Amino acid sequence: MRPLRTLKNTIVLLFTVFLTLPSFYCNTTNEKQKGHSDWLNVYDTSVHYVGMQQCRTCHEPVYQTFIQTGMGQSFYYATKQKSAADFNPSHALVFDSMLNFYYKPYWNQDTLYIMEFRIENGDTVHKRLQKINYIVGSGQHTNSHLFSTNGFLYQAPITFYTQKHRWDLAPGFEKGTNSRFQRLIQLECISCHNAYPSFVVTSENKFSEVKLGIDCERCHGPGALHVQQKMAGKMVDTSKQPDYTIVNPRRLSADLQNNICQRCHLQGITVLNDGKSFFDFRPGMQLSEVMNVFMPHYEGSENNMIMASHVERMKKSNCFLKSGKLSCISCHNPHISVKFTPHSQYINACNNCHNAASTKSICTETEIKRKAKNDDCITCHMPRNGSIDIPHVAVTDHYIRKNVLNEMEMQKVGSFLGLYCYNNNNTDNITKARALMEFYERYTPSKLFLDSAIYYLQLAATIEHSAKQNRDLIRAYFLLNDYNQVITLAADLKPEQLNEAWTCYRIGESFVQLKNPTDALKWYLQATRILPYSLNFQNKLGTCYLALNKLPEANHVFHYILQQNPDYTSAYTNLGYISMQQNNPAEAYNYLHKAQELDPDHEQTLMNLAVWFHNKGLPSESKNCLLHLLQKHPQNVQARAMLADLNRG
Repeated sequence: MRPLRTLKNTIVLLFTVFLTLPSFYCNTTNEKQKGHSDWLNVYDTSVHYVGMQQCRTCHEPVYQTFIQTGMGQSFYYATKQKSAADFNPSHALVFDSMLNFYYKPYWNQDTLYIMEFRIENGDTVHKRLQKINYIVGSGQHTNSHLFSTNGFLYQAPITFYTQKHRWDLAPGFEKGTNSRFQRLIQLECISCHNAYPSFVVTSENKFSEVKLGIDCERCHGPGALHVQQKMAGKMVDTSKQPDYTIVNPRRLSADLQNNICQRCHLQGITVLNDGKSFFDFRPGMQLSEVMNVFMPHYEGSENNMIMASHVERMKKSNCFLKSGKLSCISCHNPHISVKFTPHSQYINACNNCHNAASTKSICTETEIKRKAKNDDCITCHMPRNGSIDIPHVAVTDHYIRKNVLNEMEMQKVGSFLGLYCYNNNNTDNITKARALMEFYERYTPSKLFLDSAIYYLQLAATIEHSAKQNRDLIRAYFLLNDYNQVITLAADLKPEQLNEAWTCYRIGESFVQLKNPTDALKWYLQATRILPYSLNFQNKLGTCYLALNKLPEANHVFHYILQQNPDYTSAYTNLGYISMQQNNPAEAYNYLHKAQELDPDHEQTLMNLAVWFHNKGLPSESKNCLLHLLQKHPQNVQARAMLADLNRG
């Protein structure tokens, strides 16, 4: 994890690439002028969401089938009824060999827990219990697990993979990337896995209310006007004309239908437009009015797919490119679970375009093979495929084509070809630069992407005559660790002029890296004014106070963090340091011991404990802490120097 750059339920690329200069491609059609719709709940922001239970009062039959779909089952409390997992002791144990942690899920009566523990020489030397509040996923592919701490949402490190009937590390926690219980569940993640929550906008991951399952309004738009009209007795015979009080996706063009689906079924590099949030897209809009979604392309990667990239795969298909009318609901009824949809529905969808009466003349396979497959177009042209981001899962590949490789057969990929925008053919240079930086941070930290981002930002200043790229240049140079250039770019700025917390953080952190905590302080203060519930920013503010020897101020910040999240390891570590500075060793040890209980490998905690034991005249215990620290963090120069001093003593 890069400094303070939290994971957003991101994918992990499972291959090595040879990089070339990034280029951009686009794939979309623009239906009509943005900002206008005949549907009255699209652009009128006074029309609010009413919730699925309100829809149910008039649409009970549809509700009953919809709640059995993957969308309807996407998110719920952690209950035995919701869980699809096997808790048999022979299955329910996961070992992370990279970090040397075991994970065991279990029920204590009706409450789900995940226990993290470590064994050394037959003894349990670490144990942490975490109560689970929510299960994400319908159980068709996975169940992942979230917990809430005072409204702050985090992901637990293990997932149940139902197709393989096994527990394993959660996606993005494998191969040494296990962030344990610290992965923030931010708005980008939850806004696709669930109905819109009540989000605390001055935070990164705090919610005052979380809904239970994707609901009707995610596809039909906010329903308040529709409900108001029906309650007033204003009915519309929809067999004769549309009811424009609420979007009916069936009456939209194929392009706008796909814009609804690709809001969540086009997973990639998402770049929000300025002033927009993940709440702002409504059915009936072009997705590009709110965000642009980029996908990386590599040589020879036709069979490598991301699990939630159905629209991307479909848009590669000749069926989509040549028909001009193919959309997700050409084949799917979103109100009916795929588990209860007859397979013939999908074959009929193929035949609707490919003329069922002449199937034999269209299909080029031999009659023997067609008969063996029961003339099933789907089996041959859309086989199930593995995904590069979610292990142990196979899903239908929506890239419709001939000569498909065998199920689950993945290809080796070659050089990077570029980023492909799948919902906008007019992305500006600043958006391209932001996509490159996001790609760098999430997937491939190659300097090439940052150099290219800077090129596009400079081009924006020259061609587009725009000054808004300044915060993006600060981000690019910060990622390059060119802190002097960040300070130069910020020279004419004042903290109170900025309302973008990440930019303030990057400027403050640049001052810290240049050994100037005095100037860093004002930028950290502004970052925490903008996002007071960003505990990571608060922690940076507190450590800046420590660097300035402002112990009372630091003490206040760290206690505030623990008030919000009593399991925030670094706050205990820093309070332990403050107590040592105030000559209160008993209190210091209690804080440090609590930090070690939460994270036995925490670098600064082990360093502070080594100092504490040394001060107490316990060199053996101090050495043990340093050896443990260097085993987990071998590049720590301070620990090596202190251990050398102890050995000489």
